[in-house]
Amino acid sequence: MPTTAGIQGLRGTGQFDIEHRPTNYRQGYAFMEPNGTAPLNALLSMAASESTDDPKYNNFRDHLPDRVATVATITTPATSTTFTLDDSDENKFIHEHAVLMNTATGEMMLVSSYTDATNTTVVTRNIGGTTLSLNVDDVLVVAGTAYPAGSDVGESITWDATVSFNYAQTFRNNFFLTGELESTYLRTGPAAVEKQTKTLKLHMSDIERAMFWGKKAVVNGTTAQPTWFTGGITNEITNIVDCAGVAGDTAGDNIMTEAEFDSFIMNDLFAWGSNTRLVFCGPKVAEHLHVFGKNRWSPDVIEGTYGVSFMRYKFASYDLLIHTHPQFRQVPGAEYSAVFLDFPELCYRYLEGRDTQLLEDRQGNGVDGVIDEYLTQCGLELKTDLPHAYIKNWQATA
Repeated sequence: MPTTAGIQGLRGTGQFDIEHRPTNYRQGYAFMEPNGTAPLNALLSMAASESTDDPKYNNFRDHLPDRVATVATITTPATSTTFTLDDSDENKFIHEHAVLMNTATGEMMLVSSYTDATNTTVVTRNIGGTTLSLNVDDVLVVAGTAYPAGSDVGESITWDATVSFNYAQTFRNNFFLTGELESTYLRTGPAAVEKQTKTLKLHMSDIERAMFWGKKAVVNGTTAQPTWFTGGITNEITNIVDCAGVAGDTAGDNIMTEAEFDSFIMNDLFAWGSNTRLVFCGPKVAEHLHVFGKNRWSPDVIEGTYGVSFMRYKFASYDLLIHTHPQFRQVPGAEYSAVFLDFPELCYRYLEGRDTQLLEDRQGNGVDGVIDEYLTQCGLELKTDLPHAYIKNWQATA
């Protein structure tokens, strides 16, 4: 039986309030066609949005580090108190009084000193235990600090956020009505209304495609009339599983098994972020998920999530909300793809004063007719790319 559910990152309870009045054409589109060609934009109309005063907008990404290091060289595995580490940014968290745990043996060590130039580490071995072996490629984890009574403060440790950016792209779609057509009675209704509706759908469809497949770029950036291209989700996400054998696939080309999918969900997808993912996928991926779900899940239809319908799969303590995206049928290759989004980590960005709007009377003075156009300058911001994922080339399940 269909159920209703809110989505993290969206305003309200999952239903449009009867008195909720859209304030622009983009929000109005969510009412007109939520399950149409631009469901992502329909949901974004009720999610976080932020204006920018420049077509290039930045955001800062930061997360707690893993604080792990790998042994590179050691002279005598059982007794040496000096060894070197593989060169890594994580090494900066190893300092005097840091406690290291060897994940291979459980041995605890107390750091006496670390030399950044050579990655040389001096430690007291086998804290609270017996003599163990420390070998090349053993992984060491920082397991806290241990300071003697009355000691001075230790070394200060900090790290900087990384800067990410995207561009607000200008989308324009217009329609033309001759003076004659404006005055003609049509049994299908006013021509202006029909053309206005179709053009808005086309406009939102263009934005939707750019948000999924656009490539970040600027052309003629040093001139007074640059062209900005927004980076789409599939080109901005770093967590990519390519079933063509490049990554994430062990069963064979273009195949992901049920065990591989389980591993992806538990070890990669939900390692960061909330416990719910929105999944926009092609029809072939939807078929694979139905095959997996028949024997182990009890999927239920989610209705009322701002008009966009989903199929929910409960996976351990996590939820996948699946929507077969219409445009994934239209773009060749996308039928074998799926995009997993943590919605609270998305933000719709638009240039101040240039969110979706209908600009009327764009025709020249001598034109016997009317030209109106929709204009939007916008882009999508991934606040962080860690909780999102992209599967492509998933043609079979073996």
